[in-house]
Amino acid sequence: FGFLHGFDVEKDLIGSLASMTTKERIKAIQKMPETMRKKREIRNKVLKEITEKSKHRGAQPSCCTQCLQGAAVSFRRFGNALSDYFHRLQIWHKTLKIIGAEFGTSVLSYFVFLKWLLNFNLFSFLINFGFITIPQFLAAEPNNLSFTGLELFTGAGYFQQTVLYYGFYTNATISKIENGPSYNMQLAYIFTVGTYFVICFLILLFSMAKSFYRNLINPQAFSGNASKLLCTWDFNITNEKAVKLKQKNLSTQIKEDLTEVNKEVRNYSVMERFLRIGVHLLAWIASLGTAAAACAGVYFLSINNLKLFVKGHRSDLESQAAMLVLPVITSLLNTLMPFFFSWLGHLEKFQTPGQHIYVTITRVIILKMSIVGILCYYWLDIVATSESQCWETLVGQDIYRLVLVDFIFCLLGSFFGEFLRRIIGTTVFVSLGLPEFDIGRNVLDLIYAQTLTWIGILFSPLLPGIQMIAFLIVFFVKKVSLMRNCQPPRKVWRTAQMMTSFMFLLFCPSFLGVLAVIAVTVWRLKPSEGCGPFRGLSSMYAAVSEWIKILESYPPSKWVVWIYHNLITSELFFFILSTIVLIVTYLYWQIIQGRKTTAKRLHEQLIN
Repeated sequence: FGFLHGFDVEKDLIGSLASMTTKERIKAIQKMPETMRKKREIRNKVLKEITEKSKHRGAQPSCCTQCLQGAAVSFRRFGNALSDYFHRLQIWHKTLKIIGAEFGTSVLSYFVFLKWLLNFNLFSFLINFGFITIPQFLAAEPNNLSFTGLELFTGAGYFQQTVLYYGFYTNATISKIENGPSYNMQLAYIFTVGTYFVICFLILLFSMAKSFYRNLINPQAFSGNASKLLCTWDFNITNEKAVKLKQKNLSTQIKEDLTEVNKEVRNYSVMERFLRIGVHLLAWIASLGTAAAACAGVYFLSINNLKLFVKGHRSDLESQAAMLVLPVITSLLNTLMPFFFSWLGHLEKFQTPGQHIYVTITRVIILKMSIVGILCYYWLDIVATSESQCWETLVGQDIYRLVLVDFIFCLLGSFFGEFLRRIIGTTVFVSLGLPEFDIGRNVLDLIYAQTLTWIGILFSPLLPGIQMIAFLIVFFVKKVSLMRNCQPPRKVWRTAQMMTSFMFLLFCPSFLGVLAVIAVTVWRLKPSEGCGPFRGLSSMYAAVSEWIKILESYPPSKWVVWIYHNLITSELFFFILSTIVLIVTYLYWQIIQGRKTTAKRLHEQLIN
């Protein structure tokens, strides 16, 4: 009788679904708490029921209706197939789940950040390639230089006469048809780069706000472990591997939350506090001193490098080797110094892993941003006033070599810092055990690489494409190294603020510093006389001023001229805009604090 009752219930369900419209039926089937296989069976039975009813009534649709229905079904099937295809292209989706289940959210945050940067560079590459590189192909002259293969490491030689660098782009207006539409390369270059940075600014602000809300003020984050244990299981999961992975992931999250709740606060004596303060001061003096020494070394090395490269008369092999000295030494310092900072952190014996990571990140960001600042001063104040025929291309080559060598050292860091460390810890010094994944060092490597890419966009428009390939390789190399060489953190801890911190460090000082460098280059520096789209101008921004003067003679374009004179070049407008932004930020912060207080009260009520 139970079987017959279940059969009747299913029959009634199919009958009710058959009487609905197409949209209502699709929504009703989607909301059913059933597996996808069961939903497909119900959908097929409903369609069969509708077909039988139409045949029974003898209502044969017209030829036009049949064609429309067939086209709609074909289009829906094509859309579903395309959606499944793009879902399969997200090859890191399953990888991120496995990493989160095995190593926790602290290690997972690194890979999520890396994936975000990879998508970010893909967007950058498409914009530059579409609006700058493709038009240049139409006006490009043949490259007479020979390709030897060393250019892949030095970025010089054959690549000088390609779309990779600023100096190759024309300053003419491109037009393939007489009396047809033309393309102003000067305006395209500066507007594409400028619009890209505006979009980057907005994306970073939105991403920081979204991450801040999700990880710090979302009331669901304070819902407690009971709701996470009882209400977060997805009953549509039927695959055995997926069930085990979900169990591991949920178990790791609950362990992290319990560690946060049961965190112990140690009480130190007065003498112990003085000793700890002394150790912290010595560690900071050592880290800042070594960072200053590294910056001084990079500065003097860059000065000598410019003399050897611009004024030296050497053979090709010696000149190629001289080009790689600066990026190799810089990458060597950026790779070895974080290990020293991490060792200092272990000596300081922080109470939580989070404190150790944040202090290490602060020291490494000081080192890396200081080195980048020294290099920017070298490029904008020394290289830009040198005897080089095209200083912009020379800067682009330097940044290309820095990005490439930094990528190679990142791979070597995985080999020596994780693979060999595993071999030593499992064979020679067994007491060491397997290494842990160094989140701070690896995250700062990504931010440093992205900072170089942002600086190099103006001098090498295709640099985001190169960085995108590098990040893709780093993702899989780090994933394999993590799975085979590293162990989960010994102390399980929750890192809700980690992704927000990464976004903030990427925005300040990285992105804001890059904006300052680009602003000085565009407004203050004189472009090279013999290369690039801005040759012959007093500054890159002069191209916009000359374009506005041309528009003044065209009445339909008066509104553009008005916006330029009354908004873009007006200090009062930017003062008012800054005031509004500060007021809105203050009000938004007050709203955030109110929601955070409400969420904590809700959490306390749930506990009680």
